[in-house]
Amino acid sequence: MTKTYARGSRTSQNDWLLSTCSTATAVSPDLLAGVERVVTAFTAWLRRYGGSSWDHQTFYSGPIGGTAKTLYYRYRRLGIAAVAPIVLCEAFLPGTRRFFGQKTRFPIADAHFAMGFAFLTRSAGDAHHQRAVEFLQALKESRSSGYEHFCWGYPFDWVTSAGMLKAWTPFITSTPYAYEAFRDVHAIDRNPEWRAICASIAEHGAKDVPDCPVSPTASSCGYGPYDRTGGVVNAAAYRAWLLTAASIDFGRRDYRRAAERNLNFVFQVQQPNGSWFYSVDGVRNFVDHYHTCFVLKALAKIDRHVDHAGCRAAIAAGLEYYLKNLFDDQGLPKPFSKPPRLTVYRRELYDYAECINLCVLLRERFPALNGTLDTVLRDILRRWLKADGSFRSRQLLVGWDNVPMHRWGQSQLFRSLAFLLRDEGAAGARN
Repeated sequence: MTKTYARGSRTSQNDWLLSTCSTATAVSPDLLAGVERVVTAFTAWLRRYGGSSWDHQTFYSGPIGGTAKTLYYRYRRLGIAAVAPIVLCEAFLPGTRRFFGQKTRFPIADAHFAMGFAFLTRSAGDAHHQRAVEFLQALKESRSSGYEHFCWGYPFDWVTSAGMLKAWTPFITSTPYAYEAFRDVHAIDRNPEWRAICASIAEHGAKDVPDCPVSPTASSCGYGPYDRTGGVVNAAAYRAWLLTAASIDFGRRDYRRAAERNLNFVFQVQQPNGSWFYSVDGVRNFVDHYHTCFVLKALAKIDRHVDHAGCRAAIAAGLEYYLKNLFDDQGLPKPFSKPPRLTVYRRELYDYAECINLCVLLRERFPALNGTLDTVLRDILRRWLKADGSFRSRQLLVGWDNVPMHRWGQSQLFRSLAFLLRDEGAAGARN
């Protein structure tokens, strides 16, 4: 077990975060107008392009890439030779992924699109509501079969260091997005079907995903029903948010108790410098951008729900590390604080999306995030928007990966920008 972070041991961290930037929380009018134009262009592109896309895992989800990746994990030298041509394609010829697989519909993307259109319904009118419902209907159809409760996984066989996980194996890192999507749209149209699906999702999270005790007060959780080892930090954070939200939505104290044990795990494995490793297994001890955002985002949403002092302390420590170690000298998101392996890209659209989410959630309390948000938004408008209305997916070592990938950045950035527009509208109404 990693060393527990001592709350309050660095009293300067809140002062640093609170004093780094002005206290204004509104995005400048010119920047907000640019975001509105981008979101309008993207929604038009999405209707033309459709709900299926390529993915960064397309290279490895078919028989050729899957076999190469399996060799890499089992026989390192042979595996390096097998994956090397694929890595070169990924780095220099990203369009070749179409020869390794086909366009696919991804539940995570559908959930993000549904949330994004729900936010636009709030900020721009009812015309977007039907689009949100369309993506919920797609989610209903793509639930993992063979399980009593609603849950979701990946639509491809996922080769991992622990073995292959078959397509549609449900993951606790996927299913909570669907809960949030159905919950957000239900808040608009009060359709009882959406609430019933949320109740089913909550039962899956509570009953089908195993608790993995690590101390008398804390539990990790399985990545899915098959996993009784646990240890992945963002998985526990996801489950903690899901069960906290469901405990409020359905008046379930047992959900809240389970959530608190997962939260305690997240608190206990926070490093002395405020960071979180991806996992506590002693192997995947890297710190990357979007997984750090996942953890901080879950804690921020839980704190909004239940006013949680433990979450606030962990957020303060985590944000200090995040802002000092996961941005480059231009103030832009970088993928890793220290890369665990060779990477074939400089910047990742997914990191930008999750950064925006985090800034919107926490900027009022931590004004340092206002400057971060401004820098990131301006870079999106300047370099990442394509002429057709979609976004670039990655900045590679040389050039760009311009292949649209719904699960890997397109849907997440759309959702985060729509979230910003809704939050700006709400702030304006309050003022």
